[in-house]
Amino acid sequence: MNTEDDKQTVLSTLPKDLPLDFLKTITDQFSDNRVIGKGAFGTVYTGTMPDGQTIAVKKLAENAPIARDKIFNNEVQNIMAYRHENIVKLVGFCHEGQKKVVLNNGRYIVADVYEGLLCYEYLPKGSLQKNLFDKPINMAWDTRFKIIKGICDGLLFLHRIPIIHMDLKPQNILLANNMTPKIADFGLSRLFGQEQTRANTQNVVGSYGYIAPEYLYRGEISTQSDIYSLGLLIIETTTGEKNTPKQNEPSAREFIEREVTVCIEIGLECVDIDRKKRPSIESIVERLGRCCANLTMDGIEMDRDNPFV
Repeated sequence: MNTEDDKQTVLSTLPKDLPLDFLKTITDQFSDNRVIGKGAFGTVYTGTMPDGQTIAVKKLAENAPIARDKIFNNEVQNIMAYRHENIVKLVGFCHEGQKKVVLNNGRYIVADVYEGLLCYEYLPKGSLQKNLFDKPINMAWDTRFKIIKGICDGLLFLHRIPIIHMDLKPQNILLANNMTPKIADFGLSRLFGQEQTRANTQNVVGSYGYIAPEYLYRGEISTQSDIYSLGLLIIETTTGEKNTPKQNEPSAREFIEREVTVCIEIGLECVDIDRKKRPSIESIVERLGRCCANLTMDGIEMDRDNPFV
């Protein structure tokens, strides 16, 4: 029996390098009505394939904080070849030049200007930012814990390559229909050599509030840079919404409080000012796994759909 992934779609028959005219057509010439997100690195549109399938098309900005070609290369190099449940899937790209009239040294000239576009699977639930803060939903703890664990599993996969994401934040975590989190936006990511553990840069770019202090002040890059951002994500996902425990379910509340405590402890360890004291992603995933296992071992019964209401 064929699974959903085995079914052939129009998208699966296309080359990965998609024509610019095709992407213009499926986004109605990059219509404002198709916009689903905007950021420093570009604008994201919905694109409708000939068979009705929806994809997300990111048109990279000309005035991004780092060069558009570098963003494009980072995205294609660092996620095109990799598949993981908690990493957003890149399904195509376009790097095509067009003749344009541009101002150069006070004179208008005709030049080849290259557009950079990236095509991803479409995730209609949107970002974690939207679901936690912009238009908050009543998110049960079971869902929050699933999101935290999924982000950690995705980051473990990246760090084992090793790829450093460098821009983990709620806006860059997308949610599938079943609330499975997917790490997105690899424009700032770094691919390290197998023996490389640290790097330095003088060009510090990222989202203030989520940047590790050693990167912000000294330009030091390592897997622990991501761990700092992860800690903030864990804390925000855990505490983003106030809920009132049921008075008649002490066992359920006890288990939830245990999970919450573990997540907050991990989050606080991740944001330690000393990068050497931050936990590895392996130890984080292991601790979350042990927390899940305790549910079965303890035989605790609870309403996992909405334990707080």
